[in-house]
Amino acid sequence: MELIINGETLRVPESVSTVADLLSHFSLNNKIAIVEVNLNIINKQDYETTTLCNGDKIEIVHFVGGG
Repeated sequence: MELIINGETLRVPESVSTVADLLSHFSLNNKIAIVEVNLNIINKQDYETTTLCNGDKIEIVHFVGGG
């Protein structure tokens, strides 16, 4: 499946079908992240049930600590 993630077209495995799967695929599932799918911010409790479709536009912002 092709997704547009942070402005870049990427191919992900067909097993990536939800926002939770996508975060896991990129090893971001244990990080604090905000995910937007097709201009809609997804609540964290909906990551498991929000399905992705070919061509979806996704923005992922994750926080990095430091000082």
